[in-house]
Amino acid sequence: MPTPATLTTDQKVAVLIAEGLEEVEALAVVDVLFRAGIRTDLISISDSLTVTSSHKVVLTCEALLGEVNLADYDLVFLPGGIPGTPNLKANATLTAEVTARMRDGRPVAAICAAPSILAELGLLEGCAATSNPNFMEVLAEHGAHTSEAAVVVDGELFTSRGMGTAVELGLEIVRHYLGDDAVAAVKRGIVYQH
Repeated sequence: MPTPATLTTDQKVAVLIAEGLEEVEALAVVDVLFRAGIRTDLISISDSLTVTSSHKVVLTCEALLGEVNLADYDLVFLPGGIPGTPNLKANATLTAEVTARMRDGRPVAAICAAPSILAELGLLEGCAATSNPNFMEVLAEHGAHTSEAAVVVDGELFTSRGMGTAVELGLEIVRHYLGDDAVAAVKRGIVYQH
């Protein structure tokens, strides 16, 4: 499999990490992007670089939200989980950034419960999107065209259903930036069986 050094790109992705996130949703995407050579930074939205997931797994982030400019990132990714999703939604810097990005047509990805943040901000009206089954109604109530597909790509918007679809979300982000050959290389490297 090509190493990150052979597929290195200029793209970089901010993964926004909140207390109570679903860790596999974040880390599976990070792993897939890393294998494709796409830089990913775990950005803590709290005042600590260490964040505890909903399953009590402790993640160490590269930076605090207050130390970075999210506009410098090509894509911002919102993992799901409870209470991770409400914690993300409560962060005004984050909601302002995703609102600006969606209005400017810049890439945003969200998985599981996190697409509901975008819906409640009024950003999914008329967009094709998916989420965890428990949040599909929220998307529909806010004007999204919902789908039960594992991953839905609508322009620069990437949404996915949950932990079991996180690898597929990562692969679609790789496809967006690097194309089908890079996706095939990552699939071989992770022994993707679908």
